[in-house]
Amino acid sequence: MSVSNTIQQLSVFLENREGRLDEVLKVLAGAEVNIVALSLADTSDYGMLRMIVSDPQKGRTALKEAGITAMLTEVVALRVPHATGSLCKAMHQIVEGEVNVEYMYAFANGNDAAAVLKSDDPEKVVNILKGSGFDVYSADEAYRANQ
Repeated sequence: MSVSNTIQQLSVFLENREGRLDEVLKVLAGAEVNIVALSLADTSDYGMLRMIVSDPQKGRTALKEAGITAMLTEVVALRVPHATGSLCKAMHQIVEGEVNVEYMYAFANGNDAAAVLKSDDPEKVVNILKGSGFDVYSADEAYRANQ
């Protein structure tokens, strides 16, 4: 069995109203889906909740059953050593490889950290990073980070 070099991110479009985030978190907790990392960006009218969770498909299904629209997106979780300039070096390689990064967020994971990257060509990002001496988390590693 091969190990995937990309992971699935669970994304939820949220109306910017009181209690909406709480609803999503309660559904995931009720389905026993652990949140490993999240990013919440908002405007005055809406927000985009992006999460790395223990079981992306189970999380999406639970949210759908609760009437909450969620989607799965393929992303790369770059393993970033806790050393000054590590992220800079990795991102420089991606720029040199002429791949656009649409957004990014990070989470700490024991001895290192992860930078979750969304691009238009995740497999190319993986190849660039691995070819430059960087590593990426497998889905199994990312979904159980810090456990």
